[in-house]
Amino acid sequence: MTEVKETGGARIGMANATWPFATLTVNNEKLQLNATILGNLIFKPGDIISIVPYSGLMSSGLKINHNVPGYNDNVVFWTFSSPNEIIKKIEATGFLTNTIPLPADLEERITKTQSQGGFPLKTSAAIAIVVIWNILFLINFQNFFGESKVGPHLGLGPQLALGFMLLTCALLLTFEPARRLILKEGRTVDEIKKFIFFIMFICGFILLITVLVH
Repeated sequence: MTEVKETGGARIGMANATWPFATLTVNNEKLQLNATILGNLIFKPGDIISIVPYSGLMSSGLKINHNVPGYNDNVVFWTFSSPNEIIKKIEATGFLTNTIPLPADLEERITKTQSQGGFPLKTSAAIAIVVIWNILFLINFQNFFGESKVGPHLGLGPQLALGFMLLTCALLLTFEPARRLILKEGRTVDEIKKFIFFIMFICGFILLITVLVH
């Protein structure tokens, strides 16, 4: 078996991504757990201490015990499949027993990615997005002090916030300068594409409902 690829959920630290927002990919050179916005974690064979079955409150998966300093210690991949069967598939790739030095370019790329941590967005960009989102929501606070009433519909602030998030997602998908501004160096929009489409669907749906019931 040359590669294992499983879709599921993930826990990184205390944060959870539900199915299908995580993908586990393993070949004989690297193990990659892409949990979209939670993080894209890449491991070399020597980074792994063990991979063991893990049970949560209502789910099961694999716990990845590792020694990468920049990653959270608590890394779990949730799956509907048998954890033991997935471990057998991983063993069949030769990843866990691979002691052959990796190609220099792959070693450098993995090391650089690990040094950035798992979170794919630049810290400054993530803070700016959150701040702008909250500022736009604050526009609606005028309704508490003026004569206008919010009523059953979204106010101007939430509508602007949702529109801002839709625009940000669209720019990430289509505009390279926006990607360079928001994503860490070497990270790609493909890592968080599932999350982007999910956010666009939620924001678009809420805005559409607001227009229809207005």
